[in-house]
Amino acid sequence: MPPRPIRVCLIMHSTRSDNLGVGALTVSEIEILRGLARDMGRDLDVTVLDFKDAREPYVSGPDIRIVPFDRQAMTRPSGFLALARVSDMVIDIGAGDSFADIYGASRLRRMFVLKAITHLAGTPLVMAPQTIGPFTKRGSRLAARLFLRRAAVVASRDRPSTEAAHALGRRDVIEASDVALRLPYTPPAPRDGGPVKVGINVSGLLMAGGYTGKNDFGLRTDYPGLVRRLISHFQDHPDRCEVHLVPHVIVRSGHKVGEDDLAVSRTLAEEFPGTVLAPAFASPSDAKSYIAGLDFFMGARMHACIAAFSSGVPVIPMAYSRKFAGLFGSLGYDRTVDCTGEEASAILGKIAAAFEERATLAREADKALKLGLEKLGAYETALRRLMEGTRA
Repeated sequence: MPPRPIRVCLIMHSTRSDNLGVGALTVSEIEILRGLARDMGRDLDVTVLDFKDAREPYVSGPDIRIVPFDRQAMTRPSGFLALARVSDMVIDIGAGDSFADIYGASRLRRMFVLKAITHLAGTPLVMAPQTIGPFTKRGSRLAARLFLRRAAVVASRDRPSTEAAHALGRRDVIEASDVALRLPYTPPAPRDGGPVKVGINVSGLLMAGGYTGKNDFGLRTDYPGLVRRLISHFQDHPDRCEVHLVPHVIVRSGHKVGEDDLAVSRTLAEEFPGTVLAPAFASPSDAKSYIAGLDFFMGARMHACIAAFSSGVPVIPMAYSRKFAGLFGSLGYDRTVDCTGEEASAILGKIAAAFEERATLAREADKALKLGLEKLGAYETALRRLMEGTRA
């Protein structure tokens, strides 16, 4: 009789988020799990507790089940509690960077409740590689300390997050990297000649001034002005660059339109004739496949930058939080510019200089990517140990 499938439940992942970065985490996590199960000769059953978004799921197959994530799933014994009880493990990726109190109490409270239900079910909780902290309030620090201590596995994706976990009392932290380094994509066909293709990911959220329009992220840079200067710089460049505007958060009409990269990119494409507007990608892998065909890239959505970085495209991440420098810096790739601490002219100068030495950037990124995949291997080893311990 063949062994039963390994049952895994994913929380704080999404198979159909408008934010393709969150989607990239989910697709990559499932890619890792499928690879491990295949190597072990075991089948896999993955259940994703997912928000009721209208987009078609990025992942499918007989090993995938999507369960709506709503209040009833949180409160009814027949909801997430029952699901956690029949799972061999629950993997929580915290939407990448939400295990912190800087995004408001509601989101963090929901994460704490999911962790508490997992522990109540007696199921091992895996905190997949993610940003940990900051926790600025005493109550959230105490709760974070409790849940970090009780998790079966805690993995961070950068050095500052490892240090934050240590400060909260969790010593055995796996410092990995972002699972989206594993995001599958279609490499571009060889290209002989043609224009130099420069990609710019423009954040709709930063163009809008943050969630409230009041510079929520404390940018020192005039971000809209910087974006326009960057487009003009590359359009006027002697290399006759072809500028591609590449959205990575693509919002349905009427839903969180202030966060939409596609809408602001469309407006900029009209303002700057000759720019190329990338399509409204159906999946994170579609976006990465497009980005992989560019010659140089910059962006304020971290996972758009990871897509470039992990597909061999020289990239300048344009940071609005510590997660950018934390992730790339932990791999020795120190090309991030800081929109919260640098003036627009300084950032433009760094990006312009980086473009001229993009072959050097490509070599640096290749070396850093090898390190990232090696560090991610430590997380995969911890997952495999848990999977090997499941009842056949």
